[in-house]
Amino acid sequence: MKNTRLQLMIFGILGLLSIPLIAMQVTTEVNWSAGDFLIMGTLLLTVILLIEFVLQKITDTKSRIGIVALVLVLFLLIWAELAVGIFNSPFAGS
Repeated sequence: MKNTRLQLMIFGILGLLSIPLIAMQVTTEVNWSAGDFLIMGTLLLTVILLIEFVLQKITDTKSRIGIVALVLVLFLLIWAELAVGIFNSPFAGS
């Protein structure tokens, strides 16, 4: 296993996506469609792959921290926009 960190991250994505899947079985408050799972899975996978790329290619610790922080902030902004439409963009879904 050459890259176990990436494998752990992918299993983490599957674990995170299983939370709304299980919640949909228990309550009617969570109502995700297949498209929701696809979009969130793609978003999480993109973030994980970007972070993995940064960790492999960038050697300076301060640069690593800065770039990973930027990726995470962008992820959180996109996630918030998709969830509640904080910027009222056309792809917000609200």
